[in-house]
Amino acid sequence: MQTKFKSFGNKVNYGIQIAFAGIVTGLFVGVAVTLFQAAFELCEEFAAGYYGFFRTHPAFIPLLFAALFLGAIVMGGLMKAFPMIRGGGFPQVEGATQGLLRFRWYQVLTGMFAAGLFAVFMGLSGGSEGPALMIGGACGDGFSTVFRRNAIVRRYQITSGACAGLAIALNAPLTGMIFAYEEAHKRFTPEVFICSFSAVALAIIVRNLLRPALGLEVGPFLENFVFDVDPGLRFSLFAFLAAIVVALAGVAFYYLLFFIRKYVKKFRLWKGYGNVLLPFLLAGVVGLISVGVTGSGLELIDTLGSASEDTMSVFGASLFLSLLIILLLKFAVTALNTASDLPCCCSVPMMAMGAVIGKLMSLLFVKMGMSAADADVLIVICMVTFFTTVVKAPMTGIIMSVELTWSFTFLLPAVLSVAVGYLIGSIFRMEPLYERLLEEILEERDAHTTQLTVTVRVTRAAGAEVREILWPFSAHVLEVRRGDETILPNGSTELREDDLLTVIGRPEDVDEYLSALALLGEVGEPVIPPEDPPETSSENPPTVPPVIPPETK
Repeated sequence: MQTKFKSFGNKVNYGIQIAFAGIVTGLFVGVAVTLFQAAFELCEEFAAGYYGFFRTHPAFIPLLFAALFLGAIVMGGLMKAFPMIRGGGFPQVEGATQGLLRFRWYQVLTGMFAAGLFAVFMGLSGGSEGPALMIGGACGDGFSTVFRRNAIVRRYQITSGACAGLAIALNAPLTGMIFAYEEAHKRFTPEVFICSFSAVALAIIVRNLLRPALGLEVGPFLENFVFDVDPGLRFSLFAFLAAIVVALAGVAFYYLLFFIRKYVKKFRLWKGYGNVLLPFLLAGVVGLISVGVTGSGLELIDTLGSASEDTMSVFGASLFLSLLIILLLKFAVTALNTASDLPCCCSVPMMAMGAVIGKLMSLLFVKMGMSAADADVLIVICMVTFFTTVVKAPMTGIIMSVELTWSFTFLLPAVLSVAVGYLIGSIFRMEPLYERLLEEILEERDAHTTQLTVTVRVTRAAGAEVREILWPFSAHVLEVRRGDETILPNGSTELREDDLLTVIGRPEDVDEYLSALALLGEVGEPVIPPEDPPETSSENPPTVPPVIPPETK
């Protein structure tokens, strides 16, 4: 459970155990996610090609919508068969690493692999980073299951696999590691560092060996951006103004997404199989208008760079108007796809929206005196500001901007702009996007699980603080009884020998839940409280189910 525990031996041996698990996980994730990413890029390219064909041959457009109709039915069936793949992947993995969710690794691995590719093949707006993250987490879970690792080590391996998957999808190893601290565990510990670093390092090595063999490039995604400038104070003022505009756009996207989601949840077509029909048909409409709206958005971002030779035009409109149309369409379809729980991630599409806003702002600011050479820097800053406003992961956004561009030129204005985005998101009382989606998943799950109350007499966990323990799925410590004293615990509460813990939770797998608690000490019989307690008066107070202490040796 933790390096302080007597059953785990010394810290060095436990660190080696975690590192070895991370290395093996990174090897499998490197192969699986690199192949997925290669197939994703091919599907994205193919979708752009056939949408171009239909635009130039309008007589065949009915065939496109017939295919999209059938595709929606297929996707609805996949989501029905594999309910854990619904959504972008981030909420599920965060729930698994925090001990709140449990999934079957083989279902997630195969289901997300197929659904992620199918979504982009049909031209939906979604990135590969979420599916890659979840495929990586499933690889880590699968390794721990096959080799019968305990529930706590399994969570570390899910973390390592997820970090490696994200790192491969974006070619951003530090971003993958930061995900473990800022999003997955929300804390820095030696165990989290070891598992994430070892898996990411090996996965990136495997990626960089496999991609050339597959005829794919290894370098950064954003190759058309030029940063041979040193932005000064004048530019920082322009960046500050742009950050405010982008952050407000992020707030609008966030609330639009959950406004749509409220009504999508009430919509039941053909027992759920047709719930994704509208996103598929809308993808066909916007794909015929502009190919820039389809796919992840990385290609769209790259075409905004000053070194790009691609001219972006929608029906012959000016560059400014064309970008505005693309932004509004990307805005709408990404919000609808995310609200509909489609298995395609919205992180890179959100970055694409921020980049388009940055391009629009640069066109205006150049007329107001900003140097045209600073336009690429402004685009990247707006890209990470939009992401940070919605996801509220500032460190991930900043590190991602550096790794996607391989440049530190704009680091200071990027930090300032990200801070503006984070502050505006907080002013509008926005929860982090993936945390709120996770909360909704947990609410749905809790409606189908039973709450258990379990007591544990501490033996092996003596000396550890509550926050140092990776608790099993959904477990919460209600109280600590120490002799005649009752303690309401917090993160810094130190557990002592023979402390009696009252733990509540809603486990999906009761046996695994109890075996994980057994790593702390002696576990008593679980108590199931009544779901609907009878009404009582003050004369007849309610009876509370007794907490059954474990038998003493």
